[in-house]
Amino acid sequence: MQNQLPYLDFLSQELQLPPIDGTAPLVIDLFAGCGGLALGFEAAGFRTIGYEKLADACATYQHNLHGFCYQTTLTRQPDLIEGADVIIGGPPCQPFSVGGHQRGLKDSRDGFPIFLDAVKSYRPQLALFENVRGMLFRNKTYFEEIVSALRELNYIVEWEILNAAHYGVPQRRERLFCVAHRGGWKWHSKTHNNLPYTVGEALGELALSVPPNAKFLTHSMDEYIKKYEKASKCVRPRDLHLDAPSRTVTCRNLSAPTGDMLRIRLPDGRRRRLTVREGARLQSFPDWFEFKGTEESQCNQIGNAVPPILAKVLACSVKAYLQKNTAQKSAEESRLLSQPIQLSLKLF
Repeated sequence: MQNQLPYLDFLSQELQLPPIDGTAPLVIDLFAGCGGLALGFEAAGFRTIGYEKLADACATYQHNLHGFCYQTTLTRQPDLIEGADVIIGGPPCQPFSVGGHQRGLKDSRDGFPIFLDAVKSYRPQLALFENVRGMLFRNKTYFEEIVSALRELNYIVEWEILNAAHYGVPQRRERLFCVAHRGGWKWHSKTHNNLPYTVGEALGELALSVPPNAKFLTHSMDEYIKKYEKASKCVRPRDLHLDAPSRTVTCRNLSAPTGDMLRIRLPDGRRRRLTVREGARLQSFPDWFEFKGTEESQCNQIGNAVPPILAKVLACSVKAYLQKNTAQKSAEESRLLSQPIQLSLKLF
């Protein structure tokens, strides 16, 4: 059984950017990276403005998206554009990831005070952030502090760990998403829970090809993998399997020459590292999306991004939330205007 739409057609359909609409709701995208979140929101009909410190990521954002991306290092009390309906972002996750030693608030890379300052200063109708699952475990106390801070600003706060494979991304990527709203938020139902896209569907003709300048695992890496699989009694090697979604795409396993990198095993037995475009497809970036910078920089941009297909699912929920609240507000205003005016007369 196959998905209804071929994967590349699915991406083309879902991530086609509509014409610019100056009246569309405005989204501020903090720690924007190359624009994975923004791509999903623009595809759902939002306008976006990004803030990102890395030049290559900012250039990628501006090359592909309608919105402008300011290259800047965000600090406390950030000076942002006025009039945003929504603030989104992926504050640096190293303080909460296993690879980053989960130092939380003690980590100088922590972006959450900046995110909270922005929400406090600009009071959007809704705020949304993404981070690694580890935020709910070793650093749960700090996460609870963030939730409390948002609640003190009179937001209702909800969160879920979402698996990207359940929403059309060919990757078993689990990330924490947290939403601060005023009431009436609904998480989008799963779209591909029972029939996820696979690596084979995503890579298509690329899967078993040998592109120019292909990079292969060395003999020593192969030997390391054999020893690891034997010691761990590995039933299914950690090569990419064409009949299943990929494991999580990260900066490290996409670009770094380690034995755990993402790789395809060719029919002749060689293990080939993924190309930038293949990594981008597993993250649900369409082929028209062009990354700027060196190969390593592009891999980092891809590994750090929110998959755009998942971002669009979230953006559709945000859009429904805003439309519902606008309709309720209009109905309340109409009700008040239709009430007869009561005149109070004083007798002297």
